[in-house]
Amino acid sequence: MKQTPIPEGVTRFTANHTKAPLDAGRLDDTIDLLVAWRTILAELSLIGREPVLYDGVGYGNVSARLGPYPGSRGRRPFVITGTQTSGKLCVDIDDFAIVNAYDWRKNKVTSEGLCRPSSESMTHGSIYDLGGQIRFVFHAHCPIIWQNAATLRIPTTREEVIYGTPEMASEIVRLAQEDRLWETQILTMAGHEDGVVSFGRSAEEAGNLMINALAKAYTARFGKSGQLCRR
Repeated sequence: MKQTPIPEGVTRFTANHTKAPLDAGRLDDTIDLLVAWRTILAELSLIGREPVLYDGVGYGNVSARLGPYPGSRGRRPFVITGTQTSGKLCVDIDDFAIVNAYDWRKNKVTSEGLCRPSSESMTHGSIYDLGGQIRFVFHAHCPIIWQNAATLRIPTTREEVIYGTPEMASEIVRLAQEDRLWETQILTMAGHEDGVVSFGRSAEEAGNLMINALAKAYTARFGKSGQLCRR
């Protein structure tokens, strides 16, 4: 069962948001790294907005942990692309929000920035809570990875679990405990059409995991037939 996307900008959590410019000094070069990798993922159509996809709803987001490290669970601050920014060709610091605290059991997020944080903020927070060494989380949409998750042995959330919910956060915890999530550092969301999430100790690690999975998915589908490069 594929979930119908909710319009971008509609969040499923209670948002305690302070609208104010972000402190660039707190972010160091983190924004530059996120903008660079968001651009790469957008060039690969893993982040964006297409009228013919998902009823025109924007898709994909990126985030990075901020200090202090490791931080206590639920209070591991991170910067994340804002809601309603997926369709932008270029983003800057004003298109990001900082999530300072989150509680997936109470379905509540505390944030700041000129824009509100992505509706997937709760999912990102639950991944950061898995381990203090996790510093970057990338959420993309990729049909070929999503459709070949079983072949690639990528852990997958349950089909009935909807994205951006406490249940999805709980699913992340389950996968970390019961599946190969620590080995793969990438997962797909069965109930969120084409949803793929990777994470790592660096932006490069998280990004390369996504791109490597894309290459493996193409190989799994087309490589044996010899049709991969034919038009």
